[in-house]
Amino acid sequence: MKKVVLDTNILVSALWSRQGNPFKIVEMFFRKEIYVYYTLEILEEYQEVLSRPTLNFSGDKVINLLREITKSGILSESTVSVIPFLDESDRKFYDTAKRNEAIHITGNKKHYPEEGFIFTPVEFCGTVK
Repeated sequence: MKKVVLDTNILVSALWSRQGNPFKIVEMFFRKEIYVYYTLEILEEYQEVLSRPTLNFSGDKVINLLREITKSGILSESTVSVIPFLDESDRKFYDTAKRNEAIHITGNKKHYPEEGFIFTPVEFCGTVK
């Protein structure tokens, strides 16, 4: 089973639409086909972003998603790398994936260093059949 770290934009996209690869990835997690790693900092970001009134997501959907992540996901310790980031808020996803030898799935691959463990949703879904 593959180990992954989900960028917040994957969860946002999955809640916006049941079409597309972000939703498929979240469904894979619910079916226990992938392991999702997270830290408390990542969970805080998920909560803050998914609860924004401008996104207008159903509170029940957000609660259920976050509950499943905390119940079935794997809580990781935080680490801090020294690699420069344009947006420091991206570092926690990179560091968690690197620490746990997991795949980081993001819709904003250009925000990260070029590393073999950073995938777009399309790239990740192409690796699992």
